[in-house]
Amino acid sequence: MKKADVLIIGAGLTGLTLAYLLAKRGIKALLLEARNRPGGRIHTLYHPNEAPLEMGATWLGKKHTTLIDLLRELNLPIFPQVLGTHAIYEPISTSPPQTVQLPPNDEPSYRIAGGTSALIRSLLGQLDESQVVYGQAVRALRLDADGVLVQTADGEYQAQKIVSTLPPHLLVRSIAMEPTLPADLLEIAGKTHTWMGESIKVALTYEDPFWRNEKRSGTIFSNVGPIPEMYDHANVEDNLYALKGFFNGAYHATVREHRLELSLQQLRRYYGSAVDGFTRYEETVWPHEPFTFREYSGPILPHQHNGHAVFRQSFWDGRLMIAGSETAAAFPGYMDGAVNSAHFAFGALDF
Repeated sequence: MKKADVLIIGAGLTGLTLAYLLAKRGIKALLLEARNRPGGRIHTLYHPNEAPLEMGATWLGKKHTTLIDLLRELNLPIFPQVLGTHAIYEPISTSPPQTVQLPPNDEPSYRIAGGTSALIRSLLGQLDESQVVYGQAVRALRLDADGVLVQTADGEYQAQKIVSTLPPHLLVRSIAMEPTLPADLLEIAGKTHTWMGESIKVALTYEDPFWRNEKRSGTIFSNVGPIPEMYDHANVEDNLYALKGFFNGAYHATVREHRLELSLQQLRRYYGSAVDGFTRYEETVWPHEPFTFREYSGPILPHQHNGHAVFRQSFWDGRLMIAGSETAAAFPGYMDGAVNSAHFAFGALDF
């Protein structure tokens, strides 16, 4: 049985940031990751000679100071999201799309140069390879006299302290606990929204950014859909091109080929046959990701219970903590919230 002083469930942004902070203190945490990749809801797809495609977390703003401080510490630059001066706006299906002027943007969005997963790779580079074990979905946690026993499908681990970075709803739906957690925590966590959990992200790569020609725009807002928002998704060097957007989550049950055809049908309304010259289509259907999303038992509002104070308590006499972006006091659900949560957990571990 492998043992650790600190065991972190999940190798997403919170888990890796926490492990990095602990490593700087000389503490070697062990991370168990259910997927065969790190990053969680950060998921950049890379292909030769094509723009990196963000299938998960993408944007940050200047107000996200904790994340920006981490990026600076790791020497990772950011660059502004291209919006342009105009957008394509499609208010209703019975009227043609319009080109409208965008108002001044007082809070521009930024992306991480090289893709958001560059942050994940950089954090991993600060750790020993042996610290992250993949394919280890945690099934059960049990408090005993020696600490906490962690059970996965493949074996058991023992730790003095556990930090879960799973979305709270996923945590209480997927991991058996002995002893059971307090009723108020279970009630709140079971009704906590997992940000981006119902989302579908789609992207198409192109050799030519035709949407920039003839006073067009890669910024799309549509009430008709099935893509309500889409943006110019060129790389930082602005020499590899793509369009990336959100697909209506109600289409999660249909097949990939159908979503592609619906995407092309919509884009043809704006750009004509040029859209058919895409070099790659990618999508991530987050409702199909079992290590991110589980169905709720009832209606859930966006960001419901995100940042709730109950998540910043410790449990089992300080041996169990619940972290992750949805638990953060500031910017819960976003990347900055994930980093904030890691800092809070680091301080609360009290080494």
